[in-house]
Amino acid sequence: MIGSLKHFDFANALLKWYDAHSRPYPWRKTSDPYRIWLSEIMLQQTQVKTVIPFYNHWLTALPNIQSVAKADSEKILKLWEGLGYYARARNFHSACKIVLNQFNGKIPANYQDFQSLPGVGPYVAAAVMSIAYNFPMPAIDSNVYRVISRIKSINLPFNRSRNHILEFLSGHISPERPGDFNQAIMDFGREICTSNNPSCNICPIQHHCYSFVDNSVDKYPLKVKRPKKPLFKVAVGIIWNQNKILISKRKRDGLLGGLWEFPGGKIKAGEDAKQCIIRELKEELGVLVRPGLFIKQIKHSYSHFTIVLDAYHCTYLSGNPSALGCDDWRWIKLKDIHQLPFPKANHKLFDSISEGAVSC
Repeated sequence: MIGSLKHFDFANALLKWYDAHSRPYPWRKTSDPYRIWLSEIMLQQTQVKTVIPFYNHWLTALPNIQSVAKADSEKILKLWEGLGYYARARNFHSACKIVLNQFNGKIPANYQDFQSLPGVGPYVAAAVMSIAYNFPMPAIDSNVYRVISRIKSINLPFNRSRNHILEFLSGHISPERPGDFNQAIMDFGREICTSNNPSCNICPIQHHCYSFVDNSVDKYPLKVKRPKKPLFKVAVGIIWNQNKILISKRKRDGLLGGLWEFPGGKIKAGEDAKQCIIRELKEELGVLVRPGLFIKQIKHSYSHFTIVLDAYHCTYLSGNPSALGCDDWRWIKLKDIHQLPFPKANHKLFDSISEGAVSC
């Protein structure tokens, strides 16, 4: 028979587990709201093990709000390079500028003020308020959604279950340790109440979990069928003019905004990769090029689509480059390519480009 959640000290059981099993992540060794906020932004849709080296490297380069606010966008994106979801970095940069200019460099300790900043949604706001400022606000991410959906047998999609979960957590969150409570339930979801093969046999709250007692853990949370990712064929050119290559900067507000890339685009029906490169270079930069040697083909997956990319060495023929379909352009030496932020798909080409392969 299931134990009563009403009389069960959920917070105490969760914190007891957390105290025994919590991981010494670097953002848990500080009370600095800036460092806590940065970690929450980086951890959105990204695994902990991926975030740690980026987090440490970022803090070495930009140790406080002031340093972020005063940094240029290329430095911000270069530090973020490879972490993905670049809008997070752009929003964090903008938010730090606002904190410096409107809040005297101090991160607001008021939920409404903090949530008004770019990139700060309900989850990030609650997480930072609870961890940095000790406010008893539940922070609900995908791990929390999964844990409480199973405990309460809530078979609803996230947008319809959030209020139920929030009500439950608001009644159980530890007023003395709200930050630890939020981190505990997130860790619990990552390590015990996992998406696949949850460790119910060692779960400290199994007898108070409706779905465990009913032997229906696999039914929760509600599984939403995701559409198949579309596949796009893309072609790019490594455009040579003597010993320099031409690169372009993506428009700031689009996908991978603000990053530099090798010019090119989607292959249209009825054209091949070389024809695509010639067309794209004329449309985006106003230059005429001649595609030559094939470099390689790569496949790269993004969150909502996949690309198959063909890359060619190209010779610059004529035209003065202009930012017609991009934000900027540059001629750079190949050795300088690692100084600028590029998408990960472009990085897969770096090792295959050599100045000796330019004869097109």
